[in-house]
Amino acid sequence: MTRFIVVGAGLIGSSIAYRLAERGHPVTIVECDYPGAGTSGASFAWTNSNEKTPYSYHLINALGMRAHRELENEFGACPWFHGGGAVEWRADANEAQELAERVQRLTGWNYAAEWIPADRLHRLEPALARGASGDAKIAYFPDEGWVDPGVYIEFFLGKARTLGAELCRETVIGIELRADRVTGVRTASGTTLGADVVVNCTGCWANDLGQDVRLTFPLAPTTGLLVVSAPAAPGIRRVIRTSGVNLRPDGAGRIMLHSEQDEKRFTPDSSREETMPVAAAMVERAARLCPDLAGVRPEAMRLSRRAIPGDGVSAVGPVPGISGYYAAVTHSGATLAPWLGQVVAAELGGSAREPALQDFRPARFF
Repeated sequence: MTRFIVVGAGLIGSSIAYRLAERGHPVTIVECDYPGAGTSGASFAWTNSNEKTPYSYHLINALGMRAHRELENEFGACPWFHGGGAVEWRADANEAQELAERVQRLTGWNYAAEWIPADRLHRLEPALARGASGDAKIAYFPDEGWVDPGVYIEFFLGKARTLGAELCRETVIGIELRADRVTGVRTASGTTLGADVVVNCTGCWANDLGQDVRLTFPLAPTTGLLVVSAPAAPGIRRVIRTSGVNLRPDGAGRIMLHSEQDEKRFTPDSSREETMPVAAAMVERAARLCPDLAGVRPEAMRLSRRAIPGDGVSAVGPVPGISGYYAAVTHSGATLAPWLGQVVAAELGGSAREPALQDFRPARFF
């Protein structure tokens, strides 16, 4: 039986580890911190294929969305997944034009997207202020949702460990090679863990395992800033995206906020003193949409590094020229995790290669 090491216990790593263990393989998950400590735990975690291009990238994200829904057939209750769709409007004229073109493209791809009137928006989201969308056209994407990454990771790691997988809290400092074959990993404690296959699920840190240059490929990570409000029970039910701020529920009466414009000024090393005024301003903008957020303070801020391969789309598959090394690096982890868990485990278990991943193999960088 093939022995696997999965490096990284985030959304992708926990999914792949479980599916490999389900197939009867010995699996060791190696995580340098706690599960979900990397990008997964600081993700807006919006499940969608909304802005994903080209079509091949859109397709695998649509398959990821379907895989999330199919988990209910497999496990029953899935407390990490929250559907209800997403609504979006844009006050800026250029952004509104882009949204109109996007809705047209998505409907042409048979993706659930429609225009809705303001009264339907307020039936969907009664906590929003009347007139929150102004004169903007409102798009509704009913199949979208969001994931609670911590709950998802805890569930799938727990299932994997029940099947015999081991979680090892170590820092990988090297990939062990014998000629052109991987034999395991070396850790900071001096331990060598043996394996027939190493699966790299470390996201933007994929090139930081002390590995041979032959195992690296281009990455272009960006910084993400998320703000979580103090508990205010504002009644927001789903993902809401606007020109000024994006928001969604985050459990226990909290709201998670995100702004593409604001995060561009920060790095993962930015201080709380730098980010706090921006976080407070984001909550104020959200309060103009949702009056129940008036006066609510930001409770937490999360800076992250998004896992983006150099050409902007996923890198999933074996690295050419080296036997036993497989990468699974993607910015779309929250959407793709359940689908990638299944297809990667199938490929590594000897099944035919997944056709939908043809355009996303790391080999394109070599």
